[in-house]
Amino acid sequence: MKAIQVTAPGTVELTEVPVPTAAPADVLLKVTAAGICHSDLYLVHSTSVRDRPLTLGHEIAGTIVAVGTAVEGIAVGEAGVVYLCWSCGVCRACATGYENACLAAGRAAMPPCPGLGPDGGMAEYVRVPASSFVPSGDLDPTQAAPLADAALTSYHAIHGAREHLRPGGTAVVIGVGGLGHIGVQILRAISPVRVIAVDVDAGKRTLATSLGADLAMNADEHTAARILECTDGLGADAVFDFVGVDATAKLSVQAVAPGGAYRMIGLGGGEPGVAADAALGDSWPWGASIKKTYAGTRRNLIDSLALAADGKIRVEVETFPLSAGVEVLGRLENGLISGRAVLIP
Repeated sequence: MKAIQVTAPGTVELTEVPVPTAAPADVLLKVTAAGICHSDLYLVHSTSVRDRPLTLGHEIAGTIVAVGTAVEGIAVGEAGVVYLCWSCGVCRACATGYENACLAAGRAAMPPCPGLGPDGGMAEYVRVPASSFVPSGDLDPTQAAPLADAALTSYHAIHGAREHLRPGGTAVVIGVGGLGHIGVQILRAISPVRVIAVDVDAGKRTLATSLGADLAMNADEHTAARILECTDGLGADAVFDFVGVDATAKLSVQAVAPGGAYRMIGLGGGEPGVAADAALGDSWPWGASIKKTYAGTRRNLIDSLALAADGKIRVEVETFPLSAGVEVLGRLENGLISGRAVLIP
């Protein structure tokens, strides 16, 4: 079968590899769509040494074509998506529904994920644990695949800040990209707050308002002041940073209200500069919380699929054949993808 693989640090290729077989607790999926994420670019450029090529892709939709001998309850022909946290299922975190914080993953708290260790779904077939298969019903696979991360991660961050999303409040979404444009829609669907979207790109600001944002602001040195002006000088009740570079981390600190929530979602390596100080001026306000969120729970994915099925969220996708995967990764790196790029085998 064809697969998009990282074959060496900085090198990604379209290769031909054997079709995997389903172990007793696995299912084999014929991939119908695979989303491309900025995390894939991180894998491409990682300098860590691997003992084998790695097939990319953690946003996977597919149809079951084979089931392992120990699998019950799902059958050949079912369509679904792959829950990306391949957790142990029995530890304290998993037992309480926080599979994305599986204790078996240790302090890193990152369970195995397709395309980050095990082979992923930018291929014609993928083998996954049966426990990670989530039925997607009649959803278009090109919509379903990106929900496995872009919606899952956004929903988890927003749902985890629900106590701050009250009537009359304000939430800020920084970065209206693959995750952020879904974040705007999730906020609109599950909370009563005013939504302010922030992006450097005028087209993405227009997209944000078309998806339900109440205001869209350019990201510049005056953005924090404009947010404060819109919130009686207090700041936003919740700030969701889908970029995570130094500039957006600093903006988040300046724009969050006392007692508010700052959620770090983008992995740009930004330093917010939070200090134990007197909380004056632009510094970290009293009572505010900061949380770096990873992926989401299986329940978060099921809820995201339900929102999509109800027409409450829709992914802006650009589709490409699997054979164009190397080129599309380059386009994403150069900022030339609007919404989410999806490969079709």
